[in-house]
Amino acid sequence: MTPRPPAWPATTAAPAAAAPQLIRFNKPYGVLSQFTPEGRWQGLQGFIDVPGVYVAGRLDADSEGLLLLTSDGALQARIADPRFKMEKTYWVQVEGTPDEAALAALRSGVTLNDGPTRPARARRMEPPPAVWERDPPIRVRQSIPTAWIELAIKEGRNRQVRRMTAAVGLPTLRLIRAAIGPYSLDGLAPGTWQTAAADGNPAA
Repeated sequence: MTPRPPAWPATTAAPAAAAPQLIRFNKPYGVLSQFTPEGRWQGLQGFIDVPGVYVAGRLDADSEGLLLLTSDGALQARIADPRFKMEKTYWVQVEGTPDEAALAALRSGVTLNDGPTRPARARRMEPPPAVWERDPPIRVRQSIPTAWIELAIKEGRNRQVRRMTAAVGLPTLRLIRAAIGPYSLDGLAPGTWQTAAADGNPAA
C-alpha cells in the first residue's frame, strides 16, 4: 500500500481589515468637537455612538454645521491639516450690510494680529440660506440690519472667520460650516449624522 503524505494543518486567512469609516455630522450650537462634555458645553457622545472614529478638523462650540469624523488617520490629516489646503465653506450671518469693498478685502486677504490671511472666496448670499432656527437665537439689534456671506478659506486659524469679518467691520452673529472639500451638509438636520464615501457622497 502506498503511504499517504503527511497531513498539514489547515490554514485560515487573516480577517480582512475593517473598512475606514467617515461620518458627516451637523453639529448644533453648544456642542464641542470632542466626545466628552466640558462645563456648559455638550460633547459628541450624546449624538454619535460609533466606536473608533475621531474628529477631523475642529469647529468651535458656538459655531454650527459640518463636522467630519473618521477612523482613517490619513484622511483625518488631509481634512484637518491646512498644508493640504482643503477648502472649507462657511455661511456667516453678520451685523451690517456687506458692500463690495468689504467683500473684495475678504477675497484678497485681511491683516489679523497673527498675520495676513490667504486669498479667499467671498460673496453676499441673496436670498439668505434656508437654515434652521438656532437655539438660543442670535442677538439682534433692531436698528442694525443683518446679512449673510458665504466665505470659503483654505486655512484653519483660531476663530479665523469671525476675526476676518470683524476686520472689515462686519461682526459675526452666526457661523455655519456648510462644506469641507467635497463633503457638505446636504440632507442633515441639526444633531444628525450620516456615513459618507471618500468622494463626499453618502455611503451606499
